[in-house]
Amino acid sequence: MALIWGSSFLFTELSLRFLPFYGVAFWRTFLGGLAMFALVFLLKLQLPKGTQWFHLWVAGVLMSAIPFSLFSFAQQSTTSSLAAIIGAATPMFTLLAILTIYRTEKVTLIATSGLLIGLIGVAITLGIWEGFGNNDPLAIAALVLATISYGIGGPYIRKFVTPMNLSGTSTAAAQVFTSALTLLPFYLLTGPLATAAPTIESLLSIVALGILGSGFAYRLFHDVIKDAGSAVASTVTFTNPVVATIWGVLLLSEELHWYEPLGGLVVILGAWLTQHKATK
Repeated sequence: MALIWGSSFLFTELSLRFLPFYGVAFWRTFLGGLAMFALVFLLKLQLPKGTQWFHLWVAGVLMSAIPFSLFSFAQQSTTSSLAAIIGAATPMFTLLAILTIYRTEKVTLIATSGLLIGLIGVAITLGIWEGFGNNDPLAIAALVLATISYGIGGPYIRKFVTPMNLSGTSTAAAQVFTSALTLLPFYLLTGPLATAAPTIESLLSIVALGILGSGFAYRLFHDVIKDAGSAVASTVTFTNPVVATIWGVLLLSEELHWYEPLGGLVVILGAWLTQHKATK
């Protein structure tokens, strides 16, 4: 999961070379949904029924439609490395959602400390003393909102989707494909379907982003939530910045400011502390 999702920031960057941001979000969910449904029918797995579709749609909105759109929007003007570093705050927002929305555990001093440290880490990562530097404040806001959406969505899956006792392949297929249906009107009505002629590199990127980053990865994610809980599952984002930064620097020639990896380490420390007493 870490390798796939860490690489998804590279694939998003390359896909944006010929698709608008809503296009990237739509095609990655559509292709991921098709791939997972193909496995569902090939393996003859049970599909969701009745109200189960509603909960999977909500999970898809929180875990796919909203964050995929926001990350794609932000990466039009920020580096993939920065996007991954901000995304590493997901465990922090996951625990915050557990404590405030789902209320499945009490607020502890160590968790509160972790949340505060994580927020300081985000500020360092952004170089807040420079006023966001060259980063568009809207892009930064989009990254933070996307991370919050992940934080709310993980516990939602744990509470409403895991008890369905369906295969992770079936729930991932329904979650991602309903996200594609949600995104379709935004994609069709907000601008051109493509912004440039695709290259082999960019086409392969959106295919990989869909089948691996939006399909297979969520199939794994649902299984991890089932076995270990949403708080533990969200810690996959700890290693995303490492993978994304390696690809960003080596393949995209992205500039890495000294304070970004430093802030990333502080974010990871804060997120780890919030998980120290987290429940399933």
